[in-house]
Amino acid sequence: MRFKGLDLNLLVAFDALLAERSVSRAADRVNLSQPAMSNALTRLRRFFADDLLVASGKRMYPTPLAEALAPQVRAALGTMEGLIAASRHFDPATSARSFRIMASDYIATAVLFPLIARLAVEAPNVRIDLLLPSERRFELIESGGIDLLITLEPYLTPEMPSDALLEDEYVVVGRAGHPALGQPLSTEAMLAYPHVLVAIGEGRLPSFGDAYLERLGLSRRVAAVAPSFTPLPWLLIETDWLTLFQKRLATLLAARFDLSIAAPPVAIPPLAEMAQYHLTRRSDPGLRWLIERIRAAG
Repeated sequence: MRFKGLDLNLLVAFDALLAERSVSRAADRVNLSQPAMSNALTRLRRFFADDLLVASGKRMYPTPLAEALAPQVRAALGTMEGLIAASRHFDPATSARSFRIMASDYIATAVLFPLIARLAVEAPNVRIDLLLPSERRFELIESGGIDLLITLEPYLTPEMPSDALLEDEYVVVGRAGHPALGQPLSTEAMLAYPHVLVAIGEGRLPSFGDAYLERLGLSRRVAAVAPSFTPLPWLLIETDWLTLFQKRLATLLAARFDLSIAAPPVAIPPLAEMAQYHLTRRSDPGLRWLIERIRAAG
């Protein structure tokens, strides 16, 4: 299909080339042969009267025009993908659709893994691909790299629609028999022991609970910093260290490890987990089904 003289299939090739910076990897990304991708690059260069990608060593680098075009092409492809998805009837029992979800290991473990197991019966051919949080999350929504972002309300962008999914609260967790957790936990007792903190993603963002205690001025002795929540039981069961956990995940892990749970001595605001997606996917029946199933699972 052509639009004003441009073969629209070339936009898919352009997006792959800009993402991979390699003709061979871009060809693999969209299931083309390397000669076919080379031909697509030649046609793109001819249409835009620009080199678009310039080879230097083993990599290719975009020209200023290519960098200017890239977000517009991603947005156009995302719009077309959304229009196609919204026009389809979605039947989970027969659909073979794949959904790419970006979520923390907490949401994956406490909510999505149990849901995926249930969907094996309800939607046996639907595939769920999970990605850990990334600083490129909004870029990936724009480009169609992910279908759904699950994140805390403060980390949403106002430029895209979002839906409420679930709420949770924080608890303090330590080993079974921990001397501070056998009775109502005081601030003094909580601060008397070293803590494990969580720093998430490439930006090493502190967890919501850890950041909130810091804002209250409750400075804790830090024994270790973990990149996610699920490894924490292995750090707790052999020490007197403490950590903050989401209650859903803490309850799940306490059933499998020798852990004790206590309410924090100060009130921490509840966690509001949200689903965010591209504007063009608002009426996508498959995505609406998925969001409702996640909300019900929560």
